[in-house]
Amino acid sequence: MTIRERWIHNVHELVTGDEARRKRIAPVAATVLFGLVALLLVLSLMVDKFIGMAGFISTNAGIALGLPLLLVGLYFMMWSTFTFAESGGTPVPINPPQKLVTAGPYAYVRNPMLAGIFFLLFGIGFLLTSFTIVFVFTPLFVAMNVAEVKAVEEPELEMRLGIAYREYRDHTPMFIPWPWKKQS
Repeated sequence: MTIRERWIHNVHELVTGDEARRKRIAPVAATVLFGLVALLLVLSLMVDKFIGMAGFISTNAGIALGLPLLLVGLYFMMWSTFTFAESGGTPVPINPPQKLVTAGPYAYVRNPMLAGIFFLLFGIGFLLTSFTIVFVFTPLFVAMNVAEVKAVEEPELEMRLGIAYREYRDHTPMFIPWPWKKQS
């Protein structure tokens, strides 16, 4: 068994295991993830100062670009969270709903929570006029998350949800809706 296969198996065991355990671990996992992102945002601001890129755009331009992105990100994060809660789960990957969710934003994209986080991070970067957040940290964060979704999350979802997930995956885009193609 490869390291990737073992990782997928371990994730599968955790998300299908004891519900009480998942509910205990979920807030800790969410706090750790939020803390790491916050730390990287602070480090990005420090790098901006170090390389002389702090304030790479004007404050007004940062607000004009950042505020809409931040609001769109928050909207998708909240819509996703409420949709997951209605389905008996949380957006924390350790305690997901136990059935396939295709309602709400999930009718349009497979990962609206992550899409919302990406918008939020770009918005924060522009609001803070941070070159590093906009052009380094957030693109790396997006790339790492896409890689994780493809390598671990989607195989685990297919293992847990079977053909229903495969069909959903094959007909629903990952992050950006296809306006020219009707969703199933």
